[in-house]
Amino acid sequence: MDSPADRTAPDRPADSRDRDDEGRARNARPRDGLGRPLPYGAEGVPRQPEGVVRAPGETVAEAQRLLDEGKPFHAHEVFEDAWKSGPEEERELWRGLAQLAVGLTHAARGNVTGGARLLRRGAGAVTRWAASEHGRERPYGLELAVVAGWARELAGDVEAGASVDAGARAPRLRG
Repeated sequence: MDSPADRTAPDRPADSRDRDDEGRARNARPRDGLGRPLPYGAEGVPRQPEGVVRAPGETVAEAQRLLDEGKPFHAHEVFEDAWKSGPEEERELWRGLAQLAVGLTHAARGNVTGGARLLRRGAGAVTRWAASEHGRERPYGLELAVVAGWARELAGDVEAGASVDAGARAPRLRG
């Protein structure tokens, strides 16, 4: 088995770590549309910047654009920003939507168990949120019941052996 030093990119010192401007460790490897790391120097898709605070409508629009482009991993990053920066009473909503995007990511990568599990977990989270005292059926125009139904159906298809094209199977978040 090779050591981590043996797997270091040829143009990087063996002991170097990717760091952001504030010194936190960050993996700077390029990624494909499904978030899989590519070799250093390969051309990947642009990454979503982390920690962006958006209005809820902007979050939904940006995530939908990324989902439609077959980039559910990147859409999950947008939902994660909303979950971390939004009001406490909406965190379960945004976390559930992030789980749905990650579930689609895993399903498209061929991870049957993880994809189905996260799709169902996310469907349950958005359903519970809509039924909670803080929830609403259509916050920000989101069709939560439709989205939860999409996730459960896709989970069943994945478990039945269906191959998943992330862009073709992307949910419609709004009616």
